[in-house]
Amino acid sequence: MNFRPLIIVFLVILAVFSIVVTTTIGVAEISFMNVVRMVINKITYFGQFIQEDWPSTWETIIFNMRLPRVVLGFIVGASLSIAGAAFQGLLRNPLADPYTIGVSSGAALGATLAMFIQNSYGLSFFGGIPFFAFLGALVALFFVYNLSRVGNSIPVVTLLLAGVVVSSFLSAVISLLMLSSGEQIRGIYFWLVGGLSMKTWSHVIMVLPYVIIGSSVIFYWSRDLNVILLGEEAASNLGIEVDRVKKIILVAASLITGAVVSVSGMIGFVGLIIPHAVRMIVGPDHRILIPTSALVGGIYLIWVDSLARTMMAPIEMPVGIITAFLGAPFFIYLLRSKRKEFRF
Repeated sequence: MNFRPLIIVFLVILAVFSIVVTTTIGVAEISFMNVVRMVINKITYFGQFIQEDWPSTWETIIFNMRLPRVVLGFIVGASLSIAGAAFQGLLRNPLADPYTIGVSSGAALGATLAMFIQNSYGLSFFGGIPFFAFLGALVALFFVYNLSRVGNSIPVVTLLLAGVVVSSFLSAVISLLMLSSGEQIRGIYFWLVGGLSMKTWSHVIMVLPYVIIGSSVIFYWSRDLNVILLGEEAASNLGIEVDRVKKIILVAASLITGAVVSVSGMIGFVGLIIPHAVRMIVGPDHRILIPTSALVGGIYLIWVDSLARTMMAPIEMPVGIITAFLGAPFFIYLLRSKRKEFRF
């Protein structure tokens, strides 16, 4: 019996449940059922049958503060997981993820440059910060890909080294821009460490088109991604236009990475952990791996963000710090398990 559709249905239900539960978490105590009633009242036909017996301030807290943050967290976690699954499948490398190969750093530099120009010169651009982040991610990916490529393969060692070199260089440029930004340095720093505080529906609306387009493209080419796993030569013999598919998927993965980094900063290791964990359960078929990783990644990040805003309350910890604490040991585990491949 094929359990994969059941897994998707279960994860969709778990995602909705997680969104509602994490929306109740905060200083103001609002129960699970009251959140459900408010949401049904606000956005569905059945709302006319529910009596509004809650304070108006609750609606402000839920719909203007908590819900946009939780929804954006879900989108960011899902997007990074999709990008991680695509990079790992395409490069046939278990350590590939937007953070480790420098794509997130490129997106961060693009977004930082856009903010620096906007704050310093009052200029705005077509597509805004997400478009600049996308360009930065593409440039970083171009250098990492070409530096690490040996023939038709991307060895683990060269990929990591190229990622470290490019990330270090880009981080230096970001630091230079921060030093030149004057009073804006604090805001840029807190954005860079990764966080979802003070996010509104405008941030959700800003990234959603990029995420939908990029994710749809990757899912459309998921069958070809499965064939490329057999090797580029074998894929070519089976009629796959390997170079064309690779370029399309790399651009799409960079697009969604740039979009989410532009609003959340650098949240590391989500795209590394989630696709690996999901692959152990559903297997390597990207037609199921990609949507499943998206759901699990979204659920994972909204719970980690809830932990970030409650574990040291009233001080809020950037969510990127917690994902790094959780992801770094997993990265070391993968590195040690593959160490035999690193010998020259």
